[in-house]
Amino acid sequence: ACAPFRRLHLCHHNLESIQTNNYNSSNAKHNLLLEVCMAAKYEGTSLKGYHDIHKLDNNNSSSQLCTELARSFADIGDIIRGKDLYLGNPQESARRKQLEDNLKEIFKKIHGGLSKGAQNHYKDEDGNYFQLREDWWNNNRKMVWYAMTCGAGESDKYFRQTCGSGNWTKDKCRCVTHDVPTYFDYVPQYLRWFEEWA
Repeated sequence: ACAPFRRLHLCHHNLESIQTNNYNSSNAKHNLLLEVCMAAKYEGTSLKGYHDIHKLDNNNSSSQLCTELARSFADIGDIIRGKDLYLGNPQESARRKQLEDNLKEIFKKIHGGLSKGAQNHYKDEDGNYFQLREDWWNNNRKMVWYAMTCGAGESDKYFRQTCGSGNWTKDKCRCVTHDVPTYFDYVPQYLRWFEEWA
């Protein structure tokens, strides 16, 4: 699949430069959440700036900030879960490999801090820890969405009723219930990208 322009410049530099030797099993999960939330916040701020410029030049555009945020949110989820399809040019590919290696090391340390029963449940001979990564994302996606939408405006709302109760987002693309108003992160990345290009 051909990555959309937005994905080419996803703000995940701080994730690429995580110093995994500073992580131990007791603080790995907390530090990872901090780093992912920082990446989401910077990405959201970046998208807000580009969206505002786009709206100035294309006043009749139906582009919605909340949808753009949801797309990048889903891409961050794919990166965390080890499902990202984007390889990029050789330089970007090397950075992506470093990021994936860092995440594997961090999830190895998170795995090491779990109870014996949980370690057995998440045992992964290949060292990818896909199920642990999936569950980590499921447990932390609300916080990541909250960070992603920090820069959204009070009047930014999702284009349809998406909150669990069938309500509209209140402001800043957020549900009153603090649920994430999108399930884009559970749609395969290549399908999201096809839809984005359409």
